[in-house]
Amino acid sequence: MRLRTYLLIAVIAVAGFGAQLTAQKIASIDMERILSSITEYQEAQEQLDQLAATWQQEINQEYDAIKGMYNKHQAEQVLMSDDQRQASEQAIVDRETKVREMQRERFGPEGALFQRRQELVQPIQDAIYESVEAYANQNGYDFIFDRAGSAGIIFSTDEYDKTDEVLRSLKN
Repeated sequence: MRLRTYLLIAVIAVAGFGAQLTAQKIASIDMERILSSITEYQEAQEQLDQLAATWQQEINQEYDAIKGMYNKHQAEQVLMSDDQRQASEQAIVDRETKVREMQRERFGPEGALFQRRQELVQPIQDAIYESVEAYANQNGYDFIFDRAGSAGIIFSTDEYDKTDEVLRSLKN
């Protein structure tokens, strides 16, 4: 009788443990391929590339002008008074500061190019992510990875998110 009880407990334990080990459904997608197949995304990228090229050309022209100012200053400084030399040097520094500020405003992390990219590309990306999430939910996928980029997980069910548990353990 005792062996039978142990055997029954073992069968129940294995059955219960086996229920915990259900396999997760995992898929991968190639986000670059998806994006490159969307005409609106390609048009947005072209628009952003043209804008960046135009702005970069303007900045390069400004740096060329500054270089011209510097060369002129170098050639004429022996003929200048101290006040003229300081004024010339200050004009060069001021213009260079202005160009660096323009560069930061256009190409910086929160610059105009970044904002324009958000306006043009973000709605397309959001639509793709919504589609991926709907597909995952409809087909029972627990995780979907991006195989093309560094984005990693694109979708995961909340069941596998252990963030709150880690935060609780950090507070203890």
